Amino acid sequence: MLPAQQTQLIELIQRAVETAAPGAQGTVQLERPKVAAHGDFATNIAMQIAKPMKRNPRELAQAIVDALQAAPETGTLLAAAEIAGPGFINLRVTPAARQAVVDAILAQGERFGHAEPGGEPLIVEFVSANPTGPLHVGHARQAALGDALCRLFTATGNAVTREFYYNDAGNQIHNLAISVQARARGIGPDDAAFPADGYKGEYIADIAADFMAGKTVQASDGDPVTASADPDDLEAIRAFAVAYLRREQDLDLQAFDLKFDNYYLESSLYTSGRVEQTVQRLIDSGHTYEEGGALWLRTTELGEGDDKDRVMRKKEGGYTYFVPDVAYHVAKWERGFRRAINIQGSDHHGTIARVRSGLQALDVGIPKGYPDYILHKMVKVMRGGEEVKISKRAGSYVTLRDLVDWVGRDAVRFFLIQRRADTEFVFDVDLALKQSDENPVYYIQYAHARICSILQQWGGDAAALAQADTALLAAPREFALMQRLAEFPAMIQSAAQELAPHHVAYWLKDCAADFHAYYNAERVLVDDEALKVARLSLLAATRQVLANGLALLGVSAPQRLDRERSPAEAGADAAGQDQVGQGEPAPAPQAPSTGSEDAPAFRPERRT
Repeated sequence: MLPAQQTQLIELIQRAVETAAPGAQGTVQLERPKVAAHGDFATNIAMQIAKPMKRNPRELAQAIVDALQAAPETGTLLAAAEIAGPGFINLRVTPAARQAVVDAILAQGERFGHAEPGGEPLIVEFVSANPTGPLHVGHARQAALGDALCRLFTATGNAVTREFYYNDAGNQIHNLAISVQARARGIGPDDAAFPADGYKGEYIADIAADFMAGKTVQASDGDPVTASADPDDLEAIRAFAVAYLRREQDLDLQAFDLKFDNYYLESSLYTSGRVEQTVQRLIDSGHTYEEGGALWLRTTELGEGDDKDRVMRKKEGGYTYFVPDVAYHVAKWERGFRRAINIQGSDHHGTIARVRSGLQALDVGIPKGYPDYILHKMVKVMRGGEEVKISKRAGSYVTLRDLVDWVGRDAVRFFLIQRRADTEFVFDVDLALKQSDENPVYYIQYAHARICSILQQWGGDAAALAQADTALLAAPREFALMQRLAEFPAMIQSAAQELAPHHVAYWLKDCAADFHAYYNAERVLVDDEALKVARLSLLAATRQVLANGLALLGVSAPQRLDRERSPAEAGADAAGQDQVGQGEPAPAPQAPSTGSEDAPAFRPERRT
């Protein structure tokens, strides 16, 4: 049942409540019964209002059902309404209400599940890596989560800005510069003269070589920087190294098919005077004090849950990490973003209360709890049964580009999204490469490609599918698949509201499983032309929704097989059968299993 139909059903039930119990105060909510045999939906409205109305809940439920069934509009939506337990009302929808989803999907296509634009503008900040090295697997998880969340918000009608905040100021940038300077002078990472806090990856040697060669680099949103080739010019080295690594990170993000709308430099907060202005405003607010030569913010008094006051300016000078962050989020607010979401590693947990406290201390109208945060756990990478910790390129960690090169962009995106952000995750490289139903992204893409193959065998056009008699779709597996497809719009809304793109991954696996179960239970290319076209219309709708769901995760929806067909399959195709001879349906994988002989072999996209 589509969301609009559910809304109509809720309105009908509410009117029935008003008839059965005038003046009752209660909220009609539809829930899925835990046991499918109990119906399609259930509501506890009678139990909600029975006590204040001083009525027996079962008798009240019956009165509501009688009033509901008496309404002439009910017949188009409900086949039956039954009383269960202490007063639950179980509802069974009509076949026509189920079947309506097929026509809706075919009519709306890529827009199915999407709301019309007009929602609030919001900004999502993610990845936000220091330009001191390649993007690591933690950044990869942020990239997958952030991009999927932005896609979800766009689907729910919001105007979304993707922002990358470059931490291009502070000690880490200084350590980068002196590391490149050392390599430019011929000092290796194992030499005693190499900086103790320096970066030792091979990329440092690459930067030094290009600097000494006088090359020019340019990041996506910056001016070209040409190397001076002077190893004594530390400022020139710093500028070149930052631009070089920003360009490298741009390439990493391109390999991930991720584009940002805006790049914000931490250094700009200092050069524009925003940091000094913010500090002065905090002092003027009366929420600061000096002690031990340091400037402190009274974060414990500002209601954001900090357990102790925090240093803003250290006694030796310089600001602590959260001060420019406060200035940055004031800038977000002033740019008109009344909702901001930050995706960061769980090691940033301590900064949340400090940043929010600073924003409250300014008293500029920013509400408590601004911005929202999604904190993710780090990722462990396994390959060949062993944990992978070292990347030659990075020196000490696995990079985003390593993962993309090993298993392809689709697998990286899906695997990093399929678990809650706040859970530990093991990225199994070997599993991501498997072409079997053990690999969830393969299992879903298999379903999409299989439907494409069946539609190609049929050879008809979309116009015929749009005219299909969906009333013929009455088999139990068909009803189950249509019910799953109808859940798609509500699932998108829920995933966006809960900041939980992993809901999409779970739903896609369930949808693929429902399709495979249906395909194993019913032949599609049957002799009955009307039934065949009806079933093909259901498959076309399923294909569309699988593609729409994969697009929300930034994952491709393959349409063709990447292997030659066997003689038996070729003969079956020629006979107009479903990929095997004798008119029997082809076997499909059931998650989990050991794989399927007729599974299409997808060649993952890899960056060369």
